[in-house]
Amino acid sequence: MKDLPVTFIRGFTMGAADVVPGVSGGTVALVYGIYNRLINAIRNGARAMGRVAKGDLKGGLAMLKEVEWRFLLPLLAGILTAVATLSGVIESLLEDSPVEMAGLFLGLVLGSVVVAFRLLTSRDALRLAVMALATVATFVLLGLKEGTSEDAVQQISNPALWAFFGAGAIAICAMILPGISGSFLLVTMGMYAPVLASVTDRDLGNVAVFAAGCVIGLALFSQVLHWALSNHYNTVMAALIGLMLGSVRVLWPWPAGVDSTALEAPADPVVMPLVLAAVGFGVVIAVEVVARQLEQRTLADESDELRSV
Repeated sequence: MKDLPVTFIRGFTMGAADVVPGVSGGTVALVYGIYNRLINAIRNGARAMGRVAKGDLKGGLAMLKEVEWRFLLPLLAGILTAVATLSGVIESLLEDSPVEMAGLFLGLVLGSVVVAFRLLTSRDALRLAVMALATVATFVLLGLKEGTSEDAVQQISNPALWAFFGAGAIAICAMILPGISGSFLLVTMGMYAPVLASVTDRDLGNVAVFAAGCVIGLALFSQVLHWALSNHYNTVMAALIGLMLGSVRVLWPWPAGVDSTALEAPADPVVMPLVLAAVGFGVVIAVEVVARQLEQRTLADESDELRSV
């Protein structure tokens, strides 16, 4: 029971990250050291739902019992709480202080790159090449769309329900990947403003359809991701690090912060974005230290329990 508040807080920070274009909740999970655990829990749940969908109710229920619900449910509760409570706040901050917010997010992502690089168990030429290729490809692709401002987002007005479903299925795949922002994909699809407005306005119909798309997309994508991590861990991690590095393009504060993917030399304001970038970087490193201590404490407690049996 004592782990539930910690798991909820982790979920809350993941949800807060997922609301922001350019920042991924998967990056936060990676920093916390719970990424593989999360993917395994999602995969097991998806397999159980697949059994039920095929008519194997007994087998599906048996597999559902194997899902790590004590970890997954409080994490999901934290994510949903963050999305519901912070959507309006983050939307306002991104509109009012895009340059300063971009500096903060830039520091967060760069700190995440350092943490992720430490997780590599092999740093040979192949992995470094994969990392470089992913960095360049992401950097170039993010530059294909000139801006992420409301002007770009408003390409779709009053989207149909199927658009919410499709947007959820696509965006959720990015939301669990470090380095790829699901919110940024929503921006490029013209669905960021409609989805954010639906959450802020408590439009339960649109939110429910979007959530259904997320569930379906996550169930399908988690299987592939689990296989890749199980069989090609270092290659996948190298690619994810490259994705994080490439995503720096959308978070470069100048000229207009997260409102533009254009790149310019630093111009006023300069000091505050740099200070916030340093703060964001420091926060990620501090979170990693705390996460390691918590993990070591948990392992020690489990070891003590086994010895006492």
